[in-house]
Amino acid sequence: MSFLKAGWRKLALANYEVEPELLAPLVPYQTELDSWQGRYYVSLVGFLFVDTRLLGGVKVPFHVNFEEVNLRFYVRYKEDGEWKRGVVFVKEIVPKWAITAVANTLYREHYATRKMRHLWREDEAERYVSYGWREKGQWQHFGVKAALTSQQIAVGSEAEFITEHYWGYTQIHPQKTFEYQVTHPRWEVYPVHAHEIDVDFGLVYGERFSLLNEMEPTSVMLAEGSEITVEGRRRV
Repeated sequence: MSFLKAGWRKLALANYEVEPELLAPLVPYQTELDSWQGRYYVSLVGFLFVDTRLLGGVKVPFHVNFEEVNLRFYVRYKEDGEWKRGVVFVKEIVPKWAITAVANTLYREHYATRKMRHLWREDEAERYVSYGWREKGQWQHFGVKAALTSQQIAVGSEAEFITEHYWGYTQIHPQKTFEYQVTHPRWEVYPVHAHEIDVDFGLVYGERFSLLNEMEPTSVMLAEGSEITVEGRRRV
């Protein structure tokens, strides 16, 4: 039985190329940094949870549809001679305290509860998707303008690398890491026309990431998303 089933919809992703030394202290035990063509990324991701169900179908009142914004980077773990590609979350922000409590307790993730908002809008020319959250009295904002029609992700592309990671890893001890699987079909993406990022990365994610304030993302994507499942955790 899956721990969680939901839809992840309209995923906005801003991807920053960084030096591996920035991320090395955060890499969980038994994993190593993953790269695309020798490039290391950290991604700001905003999306909407829809129709969220726990443990086979239980819907928690007022916790069915809600926003999430996270900062993540990419790792891999070798098991039985095969590489498993996953993500590590620096922080995951949601507006629901129960989600924060459960994820931090059971999965040892780094959730925080904040006031949040989102906007999805379409006209005859393009779609607009934005996510906002309030951090220490200051509203943070990430918005994307994109085409109305989605397209398949090219094999071997940067977009494939960013979206095709199906495992989560969390370090809970210098020699102990939790692993869990996220399942979903291959996504499609909307060609992006423009983006807006008004985020104080140092304020939200710690001084280590304040350098992102002065950087332009290497790429910005908007994925349609799909139904997903989050499976139970195990130690690696």
